[in-house]
Amino acid sequence: MRLAKGFTLIEMLVVLVIIGLLAGLVGPRLFGQADSSRIKAAEVQVKMLRGALLTLQLDFGRFPANEEGLRLLVKPPADSAQAARWKGPYLDEPSVPLDPWSNPYQYSVSNNAAQPFYLYSLGADGQPGGEGNAADIGYTPER
Repeated sequence: MRLAKGFTLIEMLVVLVIIGLLAGLVGPRLFGQADSSRIKAAEVQVKMLRGALLTLQLDFGRFPANEEGLRLLVKPPADSAQAARWKGPYLDEPSVPLDPWSNPYQYSVSNNAAQPFYLYSLGADGQPGGEGNAADIGYTPER
């Protein structure tokens, strides 16, 4: 009599059910960590961009206007008189980075002396405001 070696269909189904249960328990935790990692990355990038803006302001004498935006960190202004004072680029990258959700960072000049500019990511939803993962990250205007 010859005995076949291997797994039965029942054994294979039991293993697949166990793998499915483990994936159902562990998967959401891993995806939650990915979201919190993106939020932390956005916070770090906002601080890095803020530092570059403060350095530009020391060299250039002012923060970028709304029309110039964050582009002024990597490209000199078109006006040759102003370009002479520009000592950039102020970022290591050749262009301004996108936020972790592949959206541009929001920048605008503020009238508030304590916070001279707004610089923030719109978060996971790409919309102003929001809560949790969809909340704006950075130096935001009061809403």
